[in-house]
Amino acid sequence: MFVDTAKVFVSAGKGGNGAVSFRREKYISKGGPDGGIGGDGGDVIFIADGGLNTLIDFRYKPELKAKPGQDGADRDKHGANGESLRVKVPVGTIVRRDGKVIADLTKDGQEAIIAKGGEGGSGNAHFKSSTRQAPRISEKGEPGEIFEAELELKLLADVGLVGFPNAGKSTFLSVVSNARPEIADYAFTTLTPNLGVANVDESSLLIADIPGLIEGASEGKGLGDAFLRHIERTAVLLHLIDAYTDDVAAAYQIIRTELSNYSIDLSDRPEVIALTKIDGLDDEIIQMQVDALKAVAGDTPVFAISSSAHKGLIEVLRALNKKVEEVRQIEGIIEEDEEEYETISLGRDKTAAAWVVKRLEEENGLIFEVTGEKIEKFAIRTDFSNYEGVNRLRDIMKRMGIAHELRRRGAEGDSIIRIGNSEFTLLEQ
Repeated sequence: MFVDTAKVFVSAGKGGNGAVSFRREKYISKGGPDGGIGGDGGDVIFIADGGLNTLIDFRYKPELKAKPGQDGADRDKHGANGESLRVKVPVGTIVRRDGKVIADLTKDGQEAIIAKGGEGGSGNAHFKSSTRQAPRISEKGEPGEIFEAELELKLLADVGLVGFPNAGKSTFLSVVSNARPEIADYAFTTLTPNLGVANVDESSLLIADIPGLIEGASEGKGLGDAFLRHIERTAVLLHLIDAYTDDVAAAYQIIRTELSNYSIDLSDRPEVIALTKIDGLDDEIIQMQVDALKAVAGDTPVFAISSSAHKGLIEVLRALNKKVEEVRQIEGIIEEDEEEYETISLGRDKTAAAWVVKRLEEENGLIFEVTGEKIEKFAIRTDFSNYEGVNRLRDIMKRMGIAHELRRRGAEGDSIIRIGNSEFTLLEQ
């Protein structure tokens, strides 16, 4: 069964907690801190697999969950890292989080970390210093990323077949390739895209048979625009038109309009036109239909073929192969050019360290809310049941300049500070 959209919960592993421990050995009465670091949580990783062409497996997997990291232990033992979950997806899979694309897997074997595991917390051995000989501070492990991922599959093919239902697309694909689509003498035989590989001289073409379009398809009529997404990534379109159509020019222009009206204009995609099912027609009628198409198609090449009679197929395939090579060559140049340019932006460290203080009037009183990637990360790792741990967070806020800004905004020692889901006073009470 072909499925090209799916939703699945991804849950990366939680980081292990750091340990609070002190050496306890014979003849050593006061051993130093030796609490180890917690292990990192496992990631959820997607891997593009050219052998897959559907997202159906994700309909039966409500959650993809990586393993958590283990807690640290005494004698400076580092907790084991959680095992990452590696998941195969079809080439052409797009992954979105809250509507934003976070991964686009377009090459076989390409990998992407979809959900990052939480870092393990430091044990008390990490906090030993010349002025702090016996720290009882440890960090909690960070939670792994958890969210609902939206998956969309857009087939990657060299050639996409378009045209009205019953235009002969499935028959063409079955004859020129190894694909075996359903074929019958009625409209909408193809209800799902089919892929096939056609050999052309020394090359090969990956061809996608897209379900038949009708007028209004870009607005959701008929089979709707659900399958137009699979044309987006094809290099070249092969537009097939039934030779028995009364007005082939009008039929051609209707499909062109639907391609143009799609959310991503597909009308400028390189194209080849094939007049199909010519077996049994007089040469004069065939030429009349070809001329009618050429009158509206401009410089687009037009061929007359019969898939069942294997007539004119090699000429069409060679024309398609030539156009595909031209497109791929241009794409390669564009990719090389893009790699030459470096994006200049605020340094990653500076961006992470940025923070904002907001003064909020709430029902329970005045709250000072602090947001920012780095300080929120420290807060997540803080054990708020441990006063030494909270005081460490206060020291970090002082070093980052947050405490000064809180004072400037009117915060006092007993003012409530909120970072993430945690609240505490500015000074220890």
